[in-house]
Amino acid sequence: DDAAAAAAFRRLIRHLRHRTDAQNVDLMGLAGFCRNCLSDWLGEAGGLAKDDARAAVYGMPYADWKARHQGEATPEQLARMAESVKKNA
Repeated sequence: DDAAAAAAFRRLIRHLRHRTDAQNVDLMGLAGFCRNCLSDWLGEAGGLAKDDARAAVYGMPYADWKARHQGEATPEQLARMAESVKKNA
């Protein structure tokens, strides 16, 4: 039901906020989606502006999160991500 789905989504968001070591590029490489994807989906579903949706997922402005937690992607990470994203089509 919707209440259970919403609770599970909130738990996923809390988990991703806690696991700042899980880089978006790695999430994309393994699962074909990341925090930004979740932000986009939330924004589409809730009629939120992009920055507001990202802040809802990241728990802070996206630029702040990037500065604190996002490392430089390696060529291997980018290649894995590109292969994974092809499966989303």
